[in-house]
Amino acid sequence: MNAIRTGMLLAVMTALFMGVGYLIGGPAGTVIAFLIAAGMNLFSYWNADRLVLSMHHAVEIDERTAPEYYRIVRDLAHRANLPMPKVYLIENDQPNAFATGRNPQNAAVAATTGLLSQLTPEELSGVMAHELSHVEHRDTLTMTITATLAGAISMLGNFAFFFGGSRDNNNPFGFVGVLVAMIVAPLAAMLVQMAISRTREYSADRRGAEICGNPLWLASALRKIATAAHHVVNPTAERNPATAHLFIVNPLSGSRMDNLFSTHPDTENRIAALEAMAEGGTAGGHRTNASADADIAANAGPWGRAPGRDTSGNPWRRSPTGPRARRGPWA
Repeated sequence: MNAIRTGMLLAVMTALFMGVGYLIGGPAGTVIAFLIAAGMNLFSYWNADRLVLSMHHAVEIDERTAPEYYRIVRDLAHRANLPMPKVYLIENDQPNAFATGRNPQNAAVAATTGLLSQLTPEELSGVMAHELSHVEHRDTLTMTITATLAGAISMLGNFAFFFGGSRDNNNPFGFVGVLVAMIVAPLAAMLVQMAISRTREYSADRRGAEICGNPLWLASALRKIATAAHHVVNPTAERNPATAHLFIVNPLSGSRMDNLFSTHPDTENRIAALEAMAEGGTAGGHRTNASADADIAANAGPWGRAPGRDTSGNPWRRSPTGPRARRGPWA
């Protein structure tokens, strides 16, 4: 069913792209837009992951340059029976992460320096498990192609302003067609992005909780990321809002009109679903009950250690003593 829904949504994106071409250039514009859309889909299949990573200035790391971050991803990929993805780091203070790639064999995960510095290793494992679940479900190809087409539709809307109002062009709707291409088409593209992203975040949260072994690790991480995303601006995402739905939490600050249509479900609803999952059953074969220290100890995670309590009341934060308290999981 997800494959059928995804195919329908991508068909809508392509039809929207062709519709904008028609509004700008009539039947000839439709043909040109179709050829462009077909070429972009083909290009996106092979290159969109590299394009998105380059757009966000992601740098590939290994076990030598970021040992704990790399080991967390490696261990989670092993638990999920996935090939080891390429691991990237983005120099950005906003805590966030995304996954990309056309299939599990050619996947990549990326996290910001803000994410690695502000989250505990347990919370980081929850986030990266979420991203690996996107890889496992092959969401990354669809979401990356959608980002490329949505950006192209917005670009065509801008072209309509310059080329759509001329009297000697093939635009059959005149100025009204230009306004539709400029305003309605980009908004419609955002609505399709919302539909694609929202259908996947809840399932990725659930599967991510199963991979890492504790839903509350991801719940705690989501709460931190959502709070910081409203206060820390991500300049690259603001310049490229078509990629917003790739991230685990919407990276847009809300200062732009683009954020009127959120590409993600409400974070509090996602957290509530994860907390219900922790209270009501199992995740990855481990009991998860936040009310009992015995259950916390049982959830030692994939590295054989349990998170310790601290005086802040967060049961998933490590003890503030020891060498780990003085360095992030990527140092």
